[in-house]
Amino acid sequence: MTALLFLPVALFVAAYGMGLRINLTPSYPLGFWRIEALSRAISIGDRIFICPPLTHEFRRARERRYLRRGLCSGWLSPLIKTVVALPGQSIEIGASVLINGVDLPRSAVQPNDGSGRPITPYAGGAVPPGFLFLHSPFKGSYDSRYFGPIPAKGVLGLATPILTFVP
Repeated sequence: MTALLFLPVALFVAAYGMGLRINLTPSYPLGFWRIEALSRAISIGDRIFICPPLTHEFRRARERRYLRRGLCSGWLSPLIKTVVALPGQSIEIGASVLINGVDLPRSAVQPNDGSGRPITPYAGGAVPPGFLFLHSPFKGSYDSRYFGPIPAKGVLGLATPILTFVP
């Protein structure tokens, strides 16, 4: 009986140790993902797992349930996002996102979140050294359009889908 109770815990620990994660957020397809080690510099277009910094914006995002509980600082869940701008690139936020003057596809900025609460977009500016500007093309994604660039030191690795679906 003890072995049967221990089995799910052992499987969870083993899967976690192999870099497997379950995504239950609408920012990317739902399902199983793997964190793959990154053995090169981060590039534009990389889809990554990243731990958000424990800032006022992310505490508020947790309170509003934009983020789930996880094993990052402050018990925040890692984000799955695509890197769309690197240090030194210019970000302008209007009706959508412009990076170095070029419109980012599927980056419309919403005035309200899914619950109708006002959401303030990032003011824009240059991506600072050591930071990344992140995006998800999925509607309702909480990404750098709203929280701005975040520290690259939080990158856990590349996000590789294993068994996923779009609801």
